[in-house]
Amino acid sequence: MDKILSDKINILKALAIILVVSGHLEFRMFDMFPPYSFQLALFFFISGMLFKDKYLDNVVEFIKRRVKSLLLLYFIYSAFYCVVTIAIAKLTGKFWGMELSWYNFFVTPFLNGHQFDLSCPMWFVTQLFMTMVTFLYLERMLRNVDIRVKTAIYTLMGFLAIPLSKMFPLTPVYLVIIRTMFSLFFVYLGYFYIRKIHGNYNIFTPKILGIVLCIQAFLWHFNRDFDPEHGIGLSYVLVWARFDSQIIVPVLTSITGIWFSLFFIHVTYNYLKGINFIKLVGENTYHIMANHLFVMYLITALIMKINGIPISERALHDIYWIYNPVQNTYLYFVITMVVTTYTGVILKWIKRCLLQGLGKI
Repeated sequence: MDKILSDKINILKALAIILVVSGHLEFRMFDMFPPYSFQLALFFFISGMLFKDKYLDNVVEFIKRRVKSLLLLYFIYSAFYCVVTIAIAKLTGKFWGMELSWYNFFVTPFLNGHQFDLSCPMWFVTQLFMTMVTFLYLERMLRNVDIRVKTAIYTLMGFLAIPLSKMFPLTPVYLVIIRTMFSLFFVYLGYFYIRKIHGNYNIFTPKILGIVLCIQAFLWHFNRDFDPEHGIGLSYVLVWARFDSQIIVPVLTSITGIWFSLFFIHVTYNYLKGINFIKLVGENTYHIMANHLFVMYLITALIMKINGIPISERALHDIYWIYNPVQNTYLYFVITMVVTTYTGVILKWIKRCLLQGLGKI
């Protein structure tokens, strides 16, 4: 992979996590694309872009690497937030999570990942692990299949996931199957994009921009985000397979959102490539995903302390609640992005120092 493409993917990762954090603060970076109308699909798309064919013949190595890069850190963070949640419960009288048990610590992460509220965005990590392992095995099975047939299979999975989610009760295992079907389609799109489109076709022309905006304008007809009583519209809640009355709109708005994200990076790359903080954000998406709700929680606690409001008041609201959002939303956003990004930088530095120290023993 050449350096320019690698840099663009890193900036794309930065954009994706920025969209996640802004979504939890309920404001839009791109106004035509509401929070959670495509952000998670974009992360799966990026994972497909980064998939290496060499692992098709080395399954064990792939799984070992994914366990090390995804699951090991996941459970370290989970242990940390277990301790933090217990400590906060003593202060506020509210336990921000599910009942403490071995099942909820080791099994629930693979079902819904909401064992601790403060780290619930990390549900994506275990889902990504399951999706990528499944993708590896599917690619091994389909490696000799015609590209058109293979594309049709993945497309069918993506588009069938939503109607299938409405046909049967969403048991924990069935929920994982639906999420995996949906996410596999976008992993494959990223994989296909790198191998068949990037460098071969220019898909960032004014004409295609116009087509995408027209499609999104049509999809906006199905949006309900302006009135929560009407449902979630273009946004969807993948972790619970909540698509409301929509059938194909979530897939379509994910595709248009991914294209627009690629287009945005394409036209801004020469400017963004020189911003070191954007580079750091892209390199620390895992730590930002893991810690941003906790940082928001701490900001709220500090503001409440300054205003003389007892911390127990925080327990009356859900985990996404922020203090006075009209005035404070963007303050939360900036502080959260800076703190979580440099948390990742510091943790990586500590890890390097420990490894160097162990290497000298």
